[in-house]
Amino acid sequence: MDTAKKLKHMYIAIAGNIGSGKTSLTEILARRCHMATYFEESDNPYIGDFYENMNRWAFNLQIYFLGSRIKQAREILAGNSDLIQDRTIYEDANIFADNLHQMGLISSRDFDTYMKIYDLAANLLPHPDLLIYLKASVPTLISQIQKRGRAYEMSIDEHYLERLNKKYDHWISNIYKGEVMTVNIDHEDFVMNPSVLDRVVARIEALRAKQTPSQNR
Repeated sequence: MDTAKKLKHMYIAIAGNIGSGKTSLTEILARRCHMATYFEESDNPYIGDFYENMNRWAFNLQIYFLGSRIKQAREILAGNSDLIQDRTIYEDANIFADNLHQMGLISSRDFDTYMKIYDLAANLLPHPDLLIYLKASVPTLISQIQKRGRAYEMSIDEHYLERLNKKYDHWISNIYKGEVMTVNIDHEDFVMNPSVLDRVVARIEALRAKQTPSQNR
């Protein structure tokens, strides 16, 4: 049963593959729209080991990320400010954990355990008012990953990114039930082209305008 509470403040989320620009867009929109920020855990202690040995560390990595998302969910529910989140708990399960399970890197027993914990947490939090999906081809992702220069990401395989891209497209088209705005980073660079950013901001402000006075904070 869905026991999610209705938030009194606006909840915007940024979704997208590794290197798609989620953190950059989160930071920019937070400044433009005066919103609180929730970023993905960047110092997951398993992430370097994971890229060296995915089979050994996949479950540990995903459980740590899930715990971080649950902590954020509690903070979001307790807060009273409009907010923007860099990646959602839904992606952790439906994209990353599911992909690792399908690749044979997380056992079915471990995946079932993970999903039981995920289901409990996901039902506490309502869907974002708007999910902004940053869609990008693998060459664009690789280019942006190389530019930011995180050592543990230099060994990411192109086929791994392609698998994630396919899962994102399937999730957006067939699974996710909330409102979605897609930005194709290959053609709509929000850093280099201000009109792209203006369009995203306009969408957010239009949603704000629809809220009742008691919801708009």
